[in-house]
Amino acid sequence: MIGLIGQKIGMTQIFLENGNIVPVSVIKIEKNLILNKRTEEKDGYSALVLGYGDISDKKLAKPYKGQFKNDLKPKRYIKEFRMDETEKFQVGQELGLDDLKELNYIDVVGMSKGKGYQGVMKRHGFHGGRATHGSKFHRVNGSTGQNTYPGHCFKGVKRAGRMGFDRVTVQSLKIIKFDLENSVLLVKGAVPGKNKEILCIKKAVKKK
Repeated sequence: MIGLIGQKIGMTQIFLENGNIVPVSVIKIEKNLILNKRTEEKDGYSALVLGYGDISDKKLAKPYKGQFKNDLKPKRYIKEFRMDETEKFQVGQELGLDDLKELNYIDVVGMSKGKGYQGVMKRHGFHGGRATHGSKFHRVNGSTGQNTYPGHCFKGVKRAGRMGFDRVTVQSLKIIKFDLENSVLLVKGAVPGKNKEILCIKKAVKKK
C-alpha cells in the first residue's frame, strides 16, 4: 500500500450509529501525482515520488521545475514514500482517496505546531517555585551548572528554548469515514500541526 499526501482541515465531532460522539480530524486528500520512481538498480532502494497541490509554473525555480518532466503538471509539495513493487505504478498516474479504502488504521506524519521560545515550565513541565511574596523563585529553571569543578554547564540540561515544530508521527488512527465526494477522510483523534498543515498518510505499522 502506497502512502499519500493530504492536508489537515481541522477537527470536529460526529455521532456514531450507537449514539456515541467521536472527535475526528478532517484530512483533505486530493489527487496525488506520481512524479518519479526510485529503483533498487539505480538508487539502491524502492520508492515513489508524489506531488500534491497545484502551483503556477511561473513560481517555480529551475531546479524545482526539473522534477516535472514529460509535461507533468507542477505541484507545490513533493514527498517520497518508500515501498515495494513500484513496477505496478507509472509516472504520471494519479492516486487518490480510493486507494485507501482497504485500510482501517493509518499512521499520520506532520510537523507539530510551533510555539516559539518558551520557558522551562511550559517546555519541560517544571513546577516552578513558590508563588508567595518574597520567594524570588517563580518560573526560572534553577541551577544548571557546577561549582568550582568542573565549573561549566553540562550539555543536555533542560533549559528554555524553541518549542514545537518537530516532525511527529501519530500511529494507529482509526478511520471513521471516507467522503469520496468531497475527497475528505475522517480519522478518530488528533493529527499533528495547525490547520492547512501538509500531512503524510501511511498504512498503520501496528494496530491498537
